[in-house]
Amino acid sequence: MTEHALLLANLGSPASPEVPDVRRYLDEFLMDPYVVDLPWPLRRLLVSLILIRRPAQSAHAYASIWWPEGSPLIVLSRRLQEAMKARWTQGPVELAMRYGEPSIERALVGLARQGIGQVTLAPLYPQFADSTTTTAVEEALRVIREQGLNLQVSVLQPFYDQPEYLDALVASARPYLQQDFDHLLLSFHGLPERHIRKLVRDPGHDLRAPSSAEVRDDVLAVCYRSQCLRTAEAFAARAGLRPEQWSVSFQSRLGRDKWIEPYTEARLDALGKQGVKKLLVMCPAFVSDCIETLEEIGQRGLEQFREAGGEELVLVPCVNTHPDWVAALDTLCRRAPAML
Repeated sequence: MTEHALLLANLGSPASPEVPDVRRYLDEFLMDPYVVDLPWPLRRLLVSLILIRRPAQSAHAYASIWWPEGSPLIVLSRRLQEAMKARWTQGPVELAMRYGEPSIERALVGLARQGIGQVTLAPLYPQFADSTTTTAVEEALRVIREQGLNLQVSVLQPFYDQPEYLDALVASARPYLQQDFDHLLLSFHGLPERHIRKLVRDPGHDLRAPSSAEVRDDVLAVCYRSQCLRTAEAFAARAGLRPEQWSVSFQSRLGRDKWIEPYTEARLDALGKQGVKKLLVMCPAFVSDCIETLEEIGQRGLEQFREAGGEELVLVPCVNTHPDWVAALDTLCRRAPAML
């Protein structure tokens, strides 16, 4: 019987927090047309301008959260890979990053050389976006096509509303929710509005809506913001939170485009000025802690919240390698539909 491999895929990280490695990583990341969706000449010009100053700034940020073992995202993803090996008994469990190393190409070529005939690709993003899920899948398909690999591929679908994931999210956060706190902010990664408008065929779709309750299923399937709201709403219901105890925001804006709202920076200011003293922050767009959680929220977010009048910002860790998440991921991957 042909072995069936599992390939976990996350975003990626520079090889080190040194400026040349960060520049190389940012160039690969930002030149992806699914990330910066401009024609190549304009994209190349814009990215070249960004790379004048951004690598040094980002290198400083990476250095502030870098672990002795390496990039937190890579280290935690490796730990998840090891945990999944105990559950995925159908074949090997490999790890790949969309940008940087280990690459999707190296992982797939390596599996094919081992005689593997089936692979389940697991993009580790709860909510769907072209700049995360689609680009990972398309890169895998490119490698299979260009390298002539004889692989049957199944793809883990976005799991933002799946009970197994939501239960694991609640379980991982429960020790923090049992403490005294004034408010919980669920901060998701941001996205330019035009990325969503390109996919949503309904011109009347409200990208300011406070809830996902009225969103049609066909819109929900491609609207990242609505999926984030659905995750937050389902989490709050499962955790037994009252409406006034929690809110949603979107972080990590880049450039001058209009991004989905409300912005995390604005919410941190507002909550601090409203008298919130102890704030919990969760980042459910990520399954592994990374620069966006550890530095952007855990460091810069804390500083901003305190400047606005708050006292304590507690970053609730991502699901990382929580046993309930490992079990949920195994279940979700086993029912991933065949794609190729």
